[in-house]
Formats: sequence, structure tokens, C-alpha cells
Amino acid sequence: MKRPRVYIAGHRGMVGAALARRFADSAEILTRTRAELDLTRQEPVEAFFATEKPDLAIIAAAKVGGIHANRTYPAEFLHENLAIAANCVHAAWKAGTRRLLFLGSSCIYPKHAPQPMPEECLLTSPLETTNEAYAVAKIAGLKLCQHYRAQYGALFHSAMPTNLYGPGDNYHPENSHVLPALLRRFHEAKESGAEEVVVWGTGTPRREFLHVDDLADACHHLVHLDNPPDWINIGTGADVTIRELAETVREVVGFAGKLVFDSSKPDGTPRKLLDVSRMEGLGWKAKIGLREGMEEAYRCFLRERESEAARL
Repeated sequence: MKRPRVYIAGHRGMVGAALARRFADSAEILTRTRAELDLTRQEPVEAFFATEKPDLAIIAAAKVGGIHANRTYPAEFLHENLAIAANCVHAAWKAGTRRLLFLGSSCIYPKHAPQPMPEECLLTSPLETTNEAYAVAKIAGLKLCQHYRAQYGALFHSAMPTNLYGPGDNYHPENSHVLPALLRRFHEAKESGAEEVVVWGTGTPRREFLHVDDLADACHHLVHLDNPPDWINIGTGADVTIRELAETVREVVGFAGKLVFDSSKPDGTPRKLLDVSRMEGLGWKAKIGLREGMEEAYRCFLRERESEAARL
């Protein structure tokens, strides 16, 4: 039996690499580096889809970052992510790609959305301002898939994961997300013998974290459903405070110093917990616990640093 051709956009990133691992046994994986295919440019994207004709495209490519990066570069976050979504969805439809899965983020939901956040709360009230540009681009991608599906019958749909972490994460001191940023900060504090580690904000916001291998498994499950929802939440259904997260990272890393919170820095959204009942109703549930996943992520971070492959 011929294996399906699966194009994974963003295969060098944390999410794309996890998807490539998950689909490797059952599909022929198609990839292109950014140097080979700039997804923000329409003509080469259309040429790629027309030539390669993938059976499935998973759009995991994106410009991503934490609060600092989103506040500093909103124009780039909006423009690049809009371009990637528009170019890939239109090119896939034009080339007759049978199925496309677009990956977004839980930040698409309103700042003061009901908790846990159901899919239906999309566009019901204002977004969190610190990541509005990224969220708007991801909402546009989701809506593109929804409308191409409704108008043309293309099986294009979207998945909205919660905060992700795992092998291949970005550990940049300013542009990374909270969990990898903390792993690096505590590790370097341990190495240097520092007396304390300072964490942005009050420590009171609550966040949900999903291991990237769980996300890849959820995507594999979704693309084998005959009639998936237009968009669906992917998470664990459980959250922790940033203080609890930082204390767990401190334990995992083995840092013996103090934990200090800088309340002059922004907290972001007070709580971001996804309602995952729809995904669980379709037969999938996260398997990797936060402590277990964090320990593995720290081991991966150490290996990546040793081999100079870490994104620092």
C-alpha cells in the first residue's frame, strides 16, 4: 500500500520535529528549510504544492515567542504568520491537497474567556494585548481553513494547542516561552552558584502545559478522523500557577537558591486553561504528566547544550 505524502511545514522547529517523528513510520515526509522555501512568499509556496502534491499538509511553521518577543515585534508576528497561513492554505487548495491541518494556539481566545476555554468562546471579547498580533494571525488561519472547507469542500481544519514544551524548544533568554526560559535560567543559576533566580510577574497566573510529543500524537489522531471539527482544543485539561511551575523547575534542575518574583513585569493573561472535552470525546487524551515531561525536557536541554544544538 502506497504511503501518504505528508508535508510538514516548520519541520526544524520543536512542533514540526515532533510531528516528523510521529508520522515517520506511516507516511512519506516532505520537508523544506526556510532557505529552500520561504513560506511568506506566495509564488514559491504555490509552486511547491503544485509540484509535490502532498496528500496531507500540516502547517506548524510560525514566528513564535513569549511575552517579550510579542510585545517587541508585533508587526513581524502579524505579518509573517498571516503570510504563512494565507499562502499555505490557498496553495494547498489550488493544488488539490486532500487535507490540511493548521496549528494555532490557545492565545486565540479572549483575555477574559470563561475557564476552561471552550472552542465557542472565540471572538466573543477582546484578546490579551501582549500577544494580540500573533493571535490575530492564528485566528485568520483558522478562519481561512473554515471558509475554504465550507465554500470548496476542502478538508482543511485546525488544532489549537495550549503552551508547549519538549525536545528542540527555544531557550533564548528574551524570546522564549516561560517553561524553557525557566529551565535555562535555573540551570545557569545552578552552574554559576547564584543565590537567587528572578521570575517575571507575580507568580499568580495559571498556565497549562502540553508535551510536544502529546501534541504530535493528537494531530495524528485528528487527521485520521473522517469529519473533524473546524477547530479543536488540544491540552491536558489541568493547569498550575507560574509559582508552582517555577518551584517544580527548581526541583528538577536542582537549584538550591531563592525564588524571587518581579511584580513590575507583566503577568499576561490571568488564566489560560483549555476545555479539552471535545478532543477527549473524539477518543484522545494527553498521556505525559508535567513533572515527567519536564524531567525529560531538562535532559534534552542538557544533551542539546552538550552537542551545541540547543536554540540559545
